Amino acid sequence: MSTYASMTDDRPVFRFAPSPNGALHLGHAYSAILNFEMARESGGRFLLRMEDIDTDRCSPALERAMLDDLAWLGLSWEDPVRRQSEHFADYEKALDALEAEGLVYRAYLSRSEIRRLVEAHETTGTPWPRDPDGAPLYPGSRKESGEDDTPYLLRLDMERALAWRGDPPEWIEEGSGPDGQSGPVSADPAAWGDVVLARRDTPTSYNLSVVLDDALQGVTHVVRGRDLFHATSVHVLLQDLLGLPRPRYFHHDLVLAEDGRKLSKSNRDTSLQSLRAAGATPEDIRRMIGL
Repeated sequence: MSTYASMTDDRPVFRFAPSPNGALHLGHAYSAILNFEMARESGGRFLLRMEDIDTDRCSPALERAMLDDLAWLGLSWEDPVRRQSEHFADYEKALDALEAEGLVYRAYLSRSEIRRLVEAHETTGTPWPRDPDGAPLYPGSRKESGEDDTPYLLRLDMERALAWRGDPPEWIEEGSGPDGQSGPVSADPAAWGDVVLARRDTPTSYNLSVVLDDALQGVTHVVRGRDLFHATSVHVLLQDLLGLPRPRYFHHDLVLAEDGRKLSKSNRDTSLQSLRAAGATPEDIRRMIGL
């Protein structure tokens, strides 16, 4: 498939890649600062990327607020900032390469149809298989058909992709997974079923764009939250299918709310904007997140 040239600069490359669809919270601060400091300590580079393929929810105003928060924390990054919304052609090219190998198909089942199929199956007392995030695996197949104006998603044919790949892929984990996994980790992309790669009106998805962006930006070290540990199985498979280089991975602890919940952008009490407005300093933020 496609070949992506490696960078001549041999410095480590780290990145922080938020989605500008809300305010940054303490968990984002932890990941951003950790990436920045690991880059500085290794003599590497620190990049910033805006994962804004969801053009309905993401906005320039939210991006500006994020940049302001990151600068307030004392971080600096290389210009230009990569914005995914400006690079749909890159993702479409990668998608075309996968389609040319027969690894992608149109999936027409709607969310409600999927829910009904899964519920009907589970009335028999047998649970439907689910992915590591708890969502039911897609119950359709490439045999589906629809009219030209019927909404559809483009999904990876996981069975064909794994047959094309041969041996299971693996990655080097320098942090740790939910069960303490570290070192060489055998990926299990089949656990995710036929993952979404694109939509009819958007030629990419998180899984496709993140691996392509990391390759195009020369990212050598992906440092991110442990909630994305299992998704790495899909990412390393896509890297192999597209001929992309494999970065090293470091999955870190999550900053949790007092009740143990994972933080989200809707948790206004933990947003950097709210904490700044209440008088917090960058040093206070570092203390709160244990850095």
